[in-house]
Amino acid sequence: MSSYPQIDLTSAFVAITGGARGIGLATAKAFHAAGAKVALGDLDEALAIEAAAELGDRASGHALDVTDKASYANFLAAAEDWAGQPLDVLVNNAGVMPNGPFLEQSDHIDELTINVNVYGVINGMRLALPGMVERGRGHVVNVASLAGKFPLKGLAVYNASKYAVVGLTAATRLEMDGTGVSVSAVLPSAVRTELSSGIDYGILPAVDPEDIAAAVVRSVKTRSAETAVPGYVGFAANAAGFVPEKLMRAIRKATHDDAAINGVDDEVRRVYLDRIEKQ
Repeated sequence: MSSYPQIDLTSAFVAITGGARGIGLATAKAFHAAGAKVALGDLDEALAIEAAAELGDRASGHALDVTDKASYANFLAAAEDWAGQPLDVLVNNAGVMPNGPFLEQSDHIDELTINVNVYGVINGMRLALPGMVERGRGHVVNVASLAGKFPLKGLAVYNASKYAVVGLTAATRLEMDGTGVSVSAVLPSAVRTELSSGIDYGILPAVDPEDIAAAVVRSVKTRSAETAVPGYVGFAANAAGFVPEKLMRAIRKATHDDAAINGVDDEVRRVYLDRIEKQ
């Protein structure tokens, strides 16, 4: 049983970044179904507004560039004005996942990955946490990745960004101790969204956005520090660090851990990469 002040989702206000598609949209739907007011922030404002309209009452769509702190502040202010109440739950979900050999990736894509995946989370917490602490209640969920615990070829900078989010979440959670505010990380395996489109992850278990959304919503009750989806892969990722490197290399080779380089449908993948390269 959590020692944090309870958050009743039937009267809660939730803000979600990257809310217009994928995990973000699935999470918005899940919170909305639970009775919460939901604000969807996204770089694609039109899509966020459209998605919110489809949800109906208790949902709104807003423009949001998580890499721009002023944009993030405007999003939260506009969302709170719309909701007519302070923020109860923030879901830092916005993210990008470029793939390819480390030596071949561009500086622009590296900077984008760090700015969206790391500074986007920092911006959100720096803006939302002070009010939550003042009120003595609140919950922040950072959608990280199992790639934040287990490195994969072809995802070096993405790995780095998610390792950063896992560490950032753990440290801020410690700093929030005693304030009534919780900070949690959700760590998905490969998710069937545009983010991983065109990559064949082989034996790595793939999950649906709705699975991640359920874990995010569940964290409001449990306030768990970390939740891996599926759970057993989280245990495996943690245990991997205790496996001798020579054995781990053999396991990796046998399970084709180079999928993000050599298991890619370039035509399918290019649609996603073209979109993020324009950001």
